[in-house]
Amino acid sequence: MTKTFAEKSRNTTFLGMFALMSATSILFHSCNQEKDKKESEKIISKNDPTAKIVPKIDDENVTSDKRVIYLTFDDGPNRGTENLLKILHKRNICATAFLVGKHAYGSKKQKEDLELLRQDQLVELANHSFTHAHNKYTDFYKNPMAVVQDFDAAKDSLKLYDKIARTPGRNIWRLNNITVTDLKSSTEAANSLKKAGYKVIGWDLEWKPSNKMALKGNHEAMLKKVDSIFFNDLEKTSRHLVFLTHDQYLTDTDSVNELDLFIEKLQKTNRFVFRKISEYPKINEVLN
Repeated sequence: MTKTFAEKSRNTTFLGMFALMSATSILFHSCNQEKDKKESEKIISKNDPTAKIVPKIDDENVTSDKRVIYLTFDDGPNRGTENLLKILHKRNICATAFLVGKHAYGSKKQKEDLELLRQDQLVELANHSFTHAHNKYTDFYKNPMAVVQDFDAAKDSLKLYDKIARTPGRNIWRLNNITVTDLKSSTEAANSLKKAGYKVIGWDLEWKPSNKMALKGNHEAMLKKVDSIFFNDLEKTSRHLVFLTHDQYLTDTDSVNELDLFIEKLQKTNRFVFRKISEYPKINEVLN
């Protein structure tokens, strides 16, 4: 018997299947709506191999066939920040910028871009450290106390008091029910961040750069990756996908166009909700 979509059909992919459905479906942009603060949906830790429950999206504006995407951009303010903002406004879509403290004050242009980000209602700001580990990641994570101090410096200088953070050079998660560390040598530092009250968010899908520091590949390939993650239930939280790329990859015309097309195609399926990272399930709970 062929499985239905709710059972993750093996015959039809997520995006392809919904392309055949009625064009009358409504696309919801939750960043333009009042935030739903209900907290009844279950969160699945992918570290638990027995956890196969598919939680409901507890939001009266989001039906059970929707999927939620969190667009996040690291290392800003940086080259490409203005281009990022142009895309977000063209598509009227929200995103989260994970800022590096020293980048915010690195030049007059970066200071100006920081103010643009601060004033933009489509953009939420979060902590990506002050030094970006000095780009010496192995050494950085050897000293957990220094890691916490680095994030504290970014928090204070950038006034990021909600303590949502992303670790530089590492895909680490520390929420109440999601604990993921890509490299074990970073475990103690990650745990120290959580003890200090930081809610550490990694990502489910990254659009990586080419050797020329432009977006690698095209939007069609990325759409297939989104399809695959949802189809195979590879998200850290079922039905919620955290997408990552970087401001500095958006300096050439091709990269800007590819990201724009990626977002446009997702919107046209009418099956996705776009949210800021502070709306990720249960992220605002006090850490245990």
